[in-house]
Amino acid sequence: MSEKRDYYEVLGVSKDASDGDLKKAFRSLARKHHPDKNPDDSESEHLFKEVQEAYAVLSNPDQRRQYDMFGHDSPGGSPFGPGGFEGVNINLDDLFSGGFDSIFSSMFGGGGGRTRTRRGNDILIRHSVTLEEIHDEGEIELDVEIPSECDSCGGSGAKDPDDSKSCSTCGGQGRVTQQARVGPFVQQVVSDCPHCGGEGRVIKNPCSNCRGEGVKPKSQTLKFTIPAGAEDGTRMRMRGMGEPIRGGMSGDLYIQLETEEHPWFERDGSELIMALPLGYPEMILGTAIELPHIDGKAIKIVIPAGSKPSETIIVSGRGMARRRGRGRGDVTVLLKLFVPSKITKNMKQTLETLRDDFGLPVDNIEKSVREEAKSRRN
Repeated sequence: MSEKRDYYEVLGVSKDASDGDLKKAFRSLARKHHPDKNPDDSESEHLFKEVQEAYAVLSNPDQRRQYDMFGHDSPGGSPFGPGGFEGVNINLDDLFSGGFDSIFSSMFGGGGGRTRTRRGNDILIRHSVTLEEIHDEGEIELDVEIPSECDSCGGSGAKDPDDSKSCSTCGGQGRVTQQARVGPFVQQVVSDCPHCGGEGRVIKNPCSNCRGEGVKPKSQTLKFTIPAGAEDGTRMRMRGMGEPIRGGMSGDLYIQLETEEHPWFERDGSELIMALPLGYPEMILGTAIELPHIDGKAIKIVIPAGSKPSETIIVSGRGMARRRGRGRGDVTVLLKLFVPSKITKNMKQTLETLRDDFGLPVDNIEKSVREEAKSRRN
């Protein structure tokens, strides 16, 4: 019995698949495993040939009928006929609506002698900001050193304008077309010109300042606006401020915001969360506390008498700006009982005298535990 995979399994379709289903599956898998897209990948090359073979058989009504009856062990010999797989005729114009070359040239940059716009690399700069800086919208100036056009040659890479000429190999197109055989097909492969590296021009006498690259690092001052309430990791794009490239267009510059850790606030979207340690007297008697806030105005936190650890207090409208919608989030204050790590002898004596008034007798512990559990359930 043949070790070949079932053709329907190869294409990922059912045995009752229509001609349209077969065509759609073949086009998708042919794109995925094409050798030009997977250079030096023997497995992809094998899968590409396997897909071609499966479609060649199943797209032919007579061969498909014979394969459905006998599988790979056809009594009449190879399902491909006398010429084997090389003898199979697939109607490429019908399959790809313009020929095999048109679909793969669109995938892999083909298109005859068309020119291609070259583009420089994008640049990413990480910039640390504080909660204070992103509380409101604000302008930021940032001194950086980034690749820029060479001042000496204006980005051409040539010492003088006459020192740059059109590439004779590609005729200034930057691309060359070659014929390549892929399985049973002959395909036009369009790639960068090996002589000029895809630039379309050749430099005879390079600029000494940039060594012919047309690019030099340059110190610049960037000015940009931080949106109010910007999230950590927010990226702002400055079009055309990225790396320039000789004979092409510059990439983009991205500034990524990284929020510094605040001394007491944690952020959750537009909400601010903080823990507030309090002594037992403050919780029993209640108090009011003022702390400096990121908006430049003190924030007042009122602790009601009889408060308990782990309770929260909400200060409305003093959080971060909401990125979607209006207004600001809230500040959530989590109350925590402050217990000193060391106590003096006088403190200990004072606590002993207060034990009867504020302490919990040992014989009432079990009763208190039950009542606490009951209150939580209710």
